[in-house]
Amino acid sequence: MAEQKDSYLTIAAPAEAIYKEKSSKFLTYAYPVRTEEQIREHLEVLYKRHYDATHHCYAWRLGPHGEQFRANDDGEPSGTAGKPILGQLLSNDLTDCLVVVVRYFGGTKLGVSGLISAYKESTAAVIEEAEIIEKTVDRVFTLEYPYLVMNDVMRIIKEEQPNILSQEFDNLCTMHLSMRESRAEALLGKLRKVEGASILE
Repeated sequence: MAEQKDSYLTIAAPAEAIYKEKSSKFLTYAYPVRTEEQIREHLEVLYKRHYDATHHCYAWRLGPHGEQFRANDDGEPSGTAGKPILGQLLSNDLTDCLVVVVRYFGGTKLGVSGLISAYKESTAAVIEEAEIIEKTVDRVFTLEYPYLVMNDVMRIIKEEQPNILSQEFDNLCTMHLSMRESRAEALLGKLRKVEGASILE
């Protein structure tokens, strides 16, 4: 089985670009998103802001491996808008990202190949403007252990260096940890050997 990548590329912050073709104007917006709810909110804002635009075409990908995605032509000929936008997200390997291209028709028809090219170039332009960052796919879990084995636990934490999200020290201590997917098993393997420790995922 091929090992899944445990990092992915997304954009750090919203970005904008403008592209013009034969008097049509393409305003392109890119947003980092984590949920379909956020996507809907961004789209609503743009529909209101550009209520007089001819088309609001968009594509998005969600999930560390881009497993959820959608492309929408919003009335443009099928496959001429959403697909080229999605194509740019794919070729740049971006996920957790929404790109919306708002088109103001300038009176000259671009034809199918012209439209595909315009939507592709608009998306390429906004990706060029965006800051692309790498994020890791992390596993989050809770570790509970008796206070008496604190030294053993801390030694492993120091060796493996997971992110400590929170910790509480009492007779029974609790730690909320996150660890990069590819290294999580090594950490969990060591922690499972600690006497009295239990792991909840």
